[in-house]
Amino acid sequence: MFVDSHCHLDFPELVAQLDDVLERMQRNAVERALCISVTLPDFPAVRALAEAHPQLWATVGVHPDYPQTDEPDVERLVALADHPRILAIGETGLDYYRLTGDLEWQRERFRVHIRAARRCGKPLIVHTRSAAADTLRILREEGAEAVGGVMHCFTEDWETAAAAMDLGFMISFSGIVTFKSAESLRAVARRVPQDRLLIETDAPYLAPVPHRGKTNEPAFVRHVGEFLAQLRGETVAQLADLTTDNFHRLFRPA
Repeated sequence: MFVDSHCHLDFPELVAQLDDVLERMQRNAVERALCISVTLPDFPAVRALAEAHPQLWATVGVHPDYPQTDEPDVERLVALADHPRILAIGETGLDYYRLTGDLEWQRERFRVHIRAARRCGKPLIVHTRSAAADTLRILREEGAEAVGGVMHCFTEDWETAAAAMDLGFMISFSGIVTFKSAESLRAVARRVPQDRLLIETDAPYLAPVPHRGKTNEPAFVRHVGEFLAQLRGETVAQLADLTTDNFHRLFRPA
């Protein structure tokens, strides 16, 4: 059985067909999925999905790509995370690719999430794009190793992966690893230890081969798992078991 460790089922492309999405998850041996929060106004809808469906869990956080949204503070994040279906803080992190200019607000938002994670003892979901050095620096400065977490949709080099793992983080691969242009990422995926590996879709984005260009969904995480198994010289059953075990060990779902 597979677990999709990162998806956005509240987004319009998927919530409108939620019953079918959940049925296809079951048909493809995807037993659970973690629904990721990106803004506080949308958080109630994310939480409601996890409350209504036993195979779904959720997080609380504000994505770095949303400059004009409700700004979180530590107390509010901790209060919203105090719920049995909320497993982590995030999606949080830094993104210097989509936004430019003075991004100190982004770095401060990231620090708030790390402090909230430490306060409530839940792991972090970290997004980083064109910002690896600052991401690692802030994780170290804020003591993120106390809670750990996952570097989601990983696309960086081995040195970044190794530094994140030194801080207790797992490395999660999405459908990008199946793309023809991703050979350098596949080199990293071969080296990640079994006890640090997760898989995800980031649905509705980044559908893996053979569905590239289509709307992504949790059922497609099995293609990521099958691809990584072949890449790493493991059986599909081994890859499914180890990534599912890692998910449970990191997030501790009840």
